[in-house]
Amino acid sequence: MSTPTVERRRVVTVKRVLLVLLALLLVAVVGFFAAAPGIVEKGMNQVESGPLPEVTDETRALHESLAIADMHSDTLLWKRDLLDRSDRGHVDLPRLKDGNVALQVFSSVSKSPKGQNFDSNSDETDNITLLTFVQLQPPRTWSSLLERSLYHAEKLDDAAKDSDGTLRIVRTSSDLTTLLEDRAAGKDVTGSLLSLEGLQPLEGDASNLKALYDAGYRMAGFTHFFDNEVSGSMHGEEKAGLTDLGREVFDEMERLGMIVDVAHASHAAVAEMLERATKPVVSSHGGVQATCEVNRNLTDDEVRGVAATGGVVGIAYFEGAVCDTSAEAVVDAIVHVRDLVGIEHVGLGSDFDGSVVTRWDTSDIAVVTQELVDRGFSDEDIAAVMGGNVLRVMTEVLPQG
Repeated sequence: MSTPTVERRRVVTVKRVLLVLLALLLVAVVGFFAAAPGIVEKGMNQVESGPLPEVTDETRALHESLAIADMHSDTLLWKRDLLDRSDRGHVDLPRLKDGNVALQVFSSVSKSPKGQNFDSNSDETDNITLLTFVQLQPPRTWSSLLERSLYHAEKLDDAAKDSDGTLRIVRTSSDLTTLLEDRAAGKDVTGSLLSLEGLQPLEGDASNLKALYDAGYRMAGFTHFFDNEVSGSMHGEEKAGLTDLGREVFDEMERLGMIVDVAHASHAAVAEMLERATKPVVSSHGGVQATCEVNRNLTDDEVRGVAATGGVVGIAYFEGAVCDTSAEAVVDAIVHVRDLVGIEHVGLGSDFDGSVVTRWDTSDIAVVTQELVDRGFSDEDIAAVMGGNVLRVMTEVLPQG
């Protein structure tokens, strides 16, 4: 056999080996990007076991009669189809229907610092950038916080369009009224509303607020876990109050009909926002210092301030908000707000899918109704807590349409 022939065969063999290795590498890469988002989320958004109230038939009937509203979930952050029932996380449309939720607020998380904690975080690192790569999001979201929030709005819009009318996006008070009327008439519809977990997607430019408003955003917290261009965060390094840009944006939000959310803002910023407010504000998700003394919860004075605007304090379901994951701990916080400022100023703000561990997902939200029943709340007060108070604020603040 000639040397050239042997050499050609060697070349062919090497090429085949390289092609096989390339194919294996491609399979591995595809497998990684297919599996990694689910693996990451399963480690972040968990439902743990633990005692729960047994929901009676009578309470179930009451629960099914309620207009339930939850002021905060981070579901849009994750690579899941909102219309499909998932085996991970806390919220999707099928589970919202199981829980009889009338309206779910979906928050856009655009940046999260590494080593995130309640006490002090810088703005120099970001966990979400890697997540945008792993989840194969559009390249425009890799480096722009504004584009990340616009992408989240597109995800919700696409889900609503593909839902055959069963998922609606609420942008105006008229949208909300129609949603509630249709549900009362027996129609299979669930509402959604877009919110921002911090105003860092403005990227320091007040004009970007209109772009976010046009994309459907109708609620916004000023900060997340770090100080930004509009405000200090309760968990930031400086923890300062509102900036000049923050004051400008606050006033524009009120003019547009966007709900101001004081969650995660520094105590100095919360005080200034409550003083500046001419419309009801909310604390969308968290707890109260009186029942869980951690640096993310509202003081009694802040609860009084939210109530003075006509607003609502949303109680979350995870340990960092209520120092436990039990229904009892959630209702302890609700009872405190009721006793302090009145039943009309407390509601639900689960923080589902927000990298938290809870004892139930949204399909089992009736356990909260049962705990309220067990504590002796009247049907009227239960209806207020489970959604009536939040829906009242939305009706008052959202644009008429």
